[in-house]
Amino acid sequence: MIRIALRLAALVVALLLALPLHLLWRLVRLPSPWPKWFLASVGWIIGARRRIVGTPLRRDVVFVSNHLSWMDIPILAGCNGSAFVAKAELRQVPLVGWLCTLNRTIFVRREDRMAVADQINTLRDALADTWAITIFPEGTTGDGETLLPFKAALLAVLDPPPPGVLVQPVRIDYGAATRELAWVGDEPGQAHAMRVLRRRGSFTATLTFCDPFDPHDVPGRKAVAAEARARIAAAGGEGAPAAL
Repeated sequence: MIRIALRLAALVVALLLALPLHLLWRLVRLPSPWPKWFLASVGWIIGARRRIVGTPLRRDVVFVSNHLSWMDIPILAGCNGSAFVAKAELRQVPLVGWLCTLNRTIFVRREDRMAVADQINTLRDALADTWAITIFPEGTTGDGETLLPFKAALLAVLDPPPPGVLVQPVRIDYGAATRELAWVGDEPGQAHAMRVLRRRGSFTATLTFCDPFDPHDVPGRKAVAAEARARIAAAGGEGAPAAL
């Protein structure tokens, strides 16, 4: 409980430092670096020590990543500053959901097929506004040992591709701590957050940024999903069955 209290206190201090500065930057209409700084601080406080392989693009890019936990968002955003597409349920997780909004996370209900068109339009607007977004096409969190099939629905934002936008696949790996930290099954979000906060020590979070590709070269959302999945699988030394 002491460890949880100290980490929560550190999160509050980081927020109290970043939030006024973020609001000031927004007031004078300057691009704010503070959400990225804050989310990087969140990653550090919960024990993540980033190891970056490859070079992340900075703008005009859709990052396509595997998904292990809510921690992926602060760890990735603290590195590349992108906005995120996340499942709507994450918005309801105490503290975590609110923190996600600071980085303009786009919450979607993947099971709501009637709303897909509106969600794609929202993604297009976000890409034009933020220059970079990250999509988790597995649709849920995995165990880090098996790469789940990629669902291509949200990749319709790239069909047709916006001018000048590239796709950069990203593999997230928590190393030896992956099995312990992955958020799988029916574990409530609050319970997982407490489990992370009480964990002793740190862990290495490796972000492998694969070579980007032009979605014009693999036209169609299913082809984009398959190509991204193949590159992420190769980065982890896995085979790469076709995306769904």
